[in-house]
Amino acid sequence: MPPAPDSNESGSESGLVTAAAAPPNAAPLKAAGVGERAEAALRHDEPGLRQAMELLFFAYRDFTGDADRLLARYGFGRAHHRTIYFVGRNPGITVGDLLAILKITKQSLARVLGELMRGGFVVQRADSRDRRRRRLYLSDEAMAMERMLSEAQAERLGAAIAAAGPEAARGFRAVLREMIDAEDRKRFDQI
Repeated sequence: MPPAPDSNESGSESGLVTAAAAPPNAAPLKAAGVGERAEAALRHDEPGLRQAMELLFFAYRDFTGDADRLLARYGFGRAHHRTIYFVGRNPGITVGDLLAILKITKQSLARVLGELMRGGFVVQRADSRDRRRRRLYLSDEAMAMERMLSEAQAERLGAAIAAAGPEAARGFRAVLREMIDAEDRKRFDQI
């Protein structure tokens, strides 16, 4: 059974998001002035931006599809993948820090973490200095899975970077960095 789409994905029967459907969180975006900036950007180069949005959609679909096929073997979805990825990248991460990265509800993370812990993929250990704090680690099996998932995605990304060239790769990273929320950009300031 293929993994369920992310909970914030919706669309018409054709699978395309309809232009008339306003996102449920449009009010905070308008209050932050995002709506006006987006409208001005679209007026400036609507065809180019629309094409970039479509390219991003298809690239994300195919990039995550590589991992989805591997995750399906375990009955896991994208939330499991993100959890495994970030616990693997940050051994000993706390649940609170993981929540801050993933920006999902405690209930959603509890469900996913529970499944991963029951399956022996994530282990929880008490902090050596503060026994009340719990730290998360991947099991050997989960580390192997994370490597397999990352290798599949790195192969696709590496081939695209090789085809586009180093200058395009630097520009691509700069655009991605600017797309993420400001508080998360600091994660990449050292790179």
